[in-house]
Amino acid sequence: MRNSRSKARELVLQGLYQWLLNPDSWPALEQEFAERKAFRWVEAAYFSELLRGSVAHAPALRAAFTPLLDRSVESLRPVEHAILLLAAYELQFRPEIPYRVVINEAVELAKSYGGTDGHKYINGVLDKLAAVLRPHETRPSGTSVHKKIQA
Repeated sequence: MRNSRSKARELVLQGLYQWLLNPDSWPALEQEFAERKAFRWVEAAYFSELLRGSVAHAPALRAAFTPLLDRSVESLRPVEHAILLLAAYELQFRPEIPYRVVINEAVELAKSYGGTDGHKYINGVLDKLAAVLRPHETRPSGTSVHKKIQA
């Protein structure tokens, strides 16, 4: 059974998808989703933070993951784009959530909502992004940058 944060991420994905297709929809999005029946199983404050934060920081989040893409941001499917925005936000602004949890949640969303192999693409991009944004967490214990350079 999915927990309230997983459900919040699922609704945020839907909201970001809608926002990407129609940026003018932003002001009413949060209210629209709060009125949905599924919202009662969502951690409301977390939903609001993720939705607002992903939209507000979208340019910076895109700047962080764009160099890791094998295509332009414009050629991403809206679902992939929304998942990357959401996960990049969590990696950047929610350091208390382990990077593996962020990636796993994003991969599960991609499996549910994305294309056939979209989850593999999401996993690869976010793995690289986690190494950039959280090098202290992704580096194997007992290693240092100095040791990696010498190897």
